Amino acid sequence: MAPSVFVVQPIPEPALAVMRTVADVEVYPYSDRMVTTDELASVAQRCDYIFAMHETMIPAEVFSNKPRLKGIIVGGREVSDMIDVAACEEAGVTLIHTAPQGHGASRKGNAKATADLTLALLLSCAYRVAEADRYTRNGGFRQEMTMDLMGLGCTDKVVGVIGMGRVALELVPRLKAVDLEVIYTKRTRLSESEEQDLGIEWVAELGSLLARSDYVVMLANYQESTHKLMGAAEFAQMKSTAHFINSGRGRLVDEPALIAALQDGTIAGAGLDVFWDEPPVTHDPYVPLALRKLDNVVLTPHNGGATWDSRTRQTLGMADSLVEYLKSVD
Repeated sequence: MAPSVFVVQPIPEPALAVMRTVADVEVYPYSDRMVTTDELASVAQRCDYIFAMHETMIPAEVFSNKPRLKGIIVGGREVSDMIDVAACEEAGVTLIHTAPQGHGASRKGNAKATADLTLALLLSCAYRVAEADRYTRNGGFRQEMTMDLMGLGCTDKVVGVIGMGRVALELVPRLKAVDLEVIYTKRTRLSESEEQDLGIEWVAELGSLLARSDYVVMLANYQESTHKLMGAAEFAQMKSTAHFINSGRGRLVDEPALIAALQDGTIAGAGLDVFWDEPPVTHDPYVPLALRKLDNVVLTPHNGGATWDSRTRQTLGMADSLVEYLKSVD
């Protein structure tokens, strides 16, 4: 009898096809909510394996009733923030990590896709694309070359990048391609040769970067020391014409302070892919109504890796690793 695999949300078909060669595959059919803890607990009683995406929270309750579950395939090695690893081990459930080769080598692809989306958010702010779309759909187009939607644009403007990790390194050449000057701040400065190769300038103090930037892009790693790195004081240091872009993590930012800065004109606008209320801090993602009501904000649902190529590579890597594991224990 073939093992059964439960996939926690819809994923690209190629990964499902790979798993169907060795297993019976069931896919959670809903895209309007996260799979619940109760649903996962039920799955653990009737299925052999769970295919868990990065944002899937699997607490101890899922393993509490002597589950049939044998293993969970995960997309990386750092999963303790999402999965109760101790409860998993106590229940005899194996965590199956994605192999770092083949299709599994998707991290760079995800970084590229996230960099693309970050640039898209910035360009949407620079040219007020979302506002212009609403304006046109609502019958506002009455005059060509209207001044109703003048944007800041890109040429000769300054982007201040907070952090310079994988995504930021992919983002820099994209920013340079649209005539933006790039400055950055980071606790550990890049080497002089790296800065020269990238064509970027290091700024030691966050406040100096904020004051100089027309666009501020948040890509710092989230940890205790960077919690609420951007708050009311920091937004007050930005230009009133500047825009804030966050495709890093929601809790790098004091969200009420950001909302206030957008409402009172402290800053001109924002492009946001991440929010305060997201896993692992809360099970169900939530975007405040106050943000959703603002016309000067572009919102996307933490979907930085959402290209067919990137998501397919990611899930194929997981599928390949699961198939390899199943063959090894057969």
